[in-house]
Amino acid sequence: MELALGIILGCCALGAGIAMIAGIGPAIGEGYAVAKSCEAVGRQPEAKGDVTSTMIMGCAIAETTGLYALVIAILLIFVAPGSFANILKETVK
Repeated sequence: MELALGIILGCCALGAGIAMIAGIGPAIGEGYAVAKSCEAVGRQPEAKGDVTSTMIMGCAIAETTGLYALVIAILLIFVAPGSFANILKETVK
């Protein structure tokens, strides 16, 4: 049973780490969006307000992916091991 609990904890930690890899995507996407919006403002300075508001909205939407990954990682670290351990203890009885 102790080996099974160790496997549960290890897999939950591994899953949380894999979930946090999803934080790389929003960072790259937001950096690319900001770079392109800077180029757009450089080409047409009079459209600065429209470009900036669209960029901020896009970055906010892209950031939700990273936040979802963070929530999943936190659940895998703090909630899942206890739940899986209780299920294991019930099945062993």
